[in-house]
Amino acid sequence: MKYTSIALAALAVFATASHAAPAMMSPEWTAQACDAWNKDATLTDGLGEKWIKNDKGRGYKIIHLYRTDCGDATMTELKIMPKDGKAMCVYGGAVQNARMDYAVDYTMHATSERWDEMGAGEYGPMKAMMFGRLKFTGPKMEAMSVMGPFEAFLRLPGKIPGDKACPAK
Repeated sequence: MKYTSIALAALAVFATASHAAPAMMSPEWTAQACDAWNKDATLTDGLGEKWIKNDKGRGYKIIHLYRTDCGDATMTELKIMPKDGKAMCVYGGAVQNARMDYAVDYTMHATSERWDEMGAGEYGPMKAMMFGRLKFTGPKMEAMSVMGPFEAFLRLPGKIPGDKACPAK
């Protein structure tokens, strides 16, 4: 009986650990964000026309993101490519493309608190950028031309469960 109780307790601990959400903006979380991107027509269709074509002939765009309070060493990456007229995420995880071309690529960071607020839909990209809540490097005029999809992107932290601990560096 005693061994059964210990075994059940150990099983409960392992089951809980296996279902724990990854740290928000960790490579594992970013892989889930990539999947969520592909399920969101506002992103895939809304960015599938003009936005995705601004890639300097490379065939992809890169988005780097991180939580400011966790540091830029925790930065992760999304790789977006055109496919059948849509902007599809083909990779989400650790940074693979360290060299950014800010004529076509983006780096975005905000504090954990601000990512949570944007993810909850408390405000959109215009307010986030105007008040400095979202730090942004990349083609700003291009981003301004796709505010609807940009807002859908900023809502991803509210759709994907993420632990509040900083991702491991």
